[in-house]
Amino acid sequence: MNKIIRDRLGRTVKDLRISLIDRCNFRCTYCMPKEIFDNKYKFLTRGQLLSFAEIVQISESFLSLGVEKLRLTGGEPLLRKNICSLVRELKKLKTINKVSPEVTLTTNGLLLGDMAKSLKRAGLDRVTVSLDSINQEIFQKMIDKEFNPEIILANIDKSVNAGLQVKVNMVVKKGVNDSQIIPMADYFKRKKIHLRFIEFMDVGNSNNWDMNFVVPTSSILKLLDKKFGISFVGKNAKSEVADTWLYKTGESFGTISSVTKPFCGACSRARISSDGKLYTCLFSSKGYELKEILNKPLTNEEKVTQLKKYFAQVWNERVNKYSAERFTNNKRPIEKKIEMSYIGG
Repeated sequence: MNKIIRDRLGRTVKDLRISLIDRCNFRCTYCMPKEIFDNKYKFLTRGQLLSFAEIVQISESFLSLGVEKLRLTGGEPLLRKNICSLVRELKKLKTINKVSPEVTLTTNGLLLGDMAKSLKRAGLDRVTVSLDSINQEIFQKMIDKEFNPEIILANIDKSVNAGLQVKVNMVVKKGVNDSQIIPMADYFKRKKIHLRFIEFMDVGNSNNWDMNFVVPTSSILKLLDKKFGISFVGKNAKSEVADTWLYKTGESFGTISSVTKPFCGACSRARISSDGKLYTCLFSSKGYELKEILNKPLTNEEKVTQLKKYFAQVWNERVNKYSAERFTNNKRPIEKKIEMSYIGG
């Protein structure tokens, strides 16, 4: 029997984020810094990655417990071959309400242009492109590669022309790309593409996070209001992490204030790593192994049933609220956390 589950703080699970691969063709300094993720770094082998069949089994189990949205992440998910076939299979599944789940994808956009039409035909509902600057020098400094942001912008246009809904995420880092707040806002405002400004977070252990690098959402909003005039709309749903705003000319944008305004109290997200571990928080230090069930000589239905039971057990005991407690009693954040490139953003 399908039943919505709740954790110990009363939070349901609505959003399942699935990492398809731990590799990426960028080396963003806040996610996969080149000093650590170099040619000596041991990425997962193809055999260690979840198969598409296993991803579908996991997704089916979670959908029966209340999940409504499946987000494909990485690493860079478009590096995973035949991703369109996975999207098609996921769209065949049903939620508790007997409708297809929303299937979305987060990408750096480099490979998106040639795949946009195929992804749309496969049933992808939306794509979110991570882009932190439209200035070439700043863009290359942040991704630590020599690609031109014009490639990403062209691929965003191709996605829109293919009929995909597109959002853009910009991580704002003080002294690095905060000069791009207005240029990015102006560009995507004119394109009528929803841009979300994200506070620089202490995800993982490799990005040298410091509060001094955080540009508070309040500061971003002051800049935008002075330049364009803005008004607050709210959240699309209680569990939505982003606040939605409107420019006075009617176009929308968003803010994600995970440092200065934590949203742990309504967090409904679970994450699956590309090698099959369940994480109940982006800042987790511990994952729950799923391969033991997936590798059993069982039928698909039996695996889904066992996964469902295990998920419910784990979620029922969930108490995560890292962001809300980040600075409680002036304590430092926990030392060891899972890297974002492994668990997915």
